[in-house]
Amino acid sequence: MTRPRPATRPGARPPLYLRRPLLAGFLRQWPLLACIVVVAAGLLLVAAERWRAGLVLMGLALVLAGLFRLLLPVRRIGFLAVRSRPADIALMLGAGAVLVLSVLTIPRT
Repeated sequence: MTRPRPATRPGARPPLYLRRPLLAGFLRQWPLLACIVVVAAGLLLVAAERWRAGLVLMGLALVLAGLFRLLLPVRRIGFLAVRSRPADIALMLGAGAVLVLSVLTIPRT
């Protein structure tokens, strides 16, 4: 099955989503990928018995996701857009702030 080619002028390169569909897919989802990388770093810190720093990093990843949702247009946000824009922003920023504040208020022993 062949894909339909968009009409282009002669000699022009086809768009990236036709030349390298996997790379184009990753580039479309870069905000989600950035948040996943930060969460993975937090999980590595938790696994290395630095749970406080790891949980703060995971909370900051939620705040980052909320900021991405606030600042980026819908066509750039990718899979971070789950609900309506105000609900996504409020839930991600709120959950991230509560997680960070909860971890920082636990007394050190």
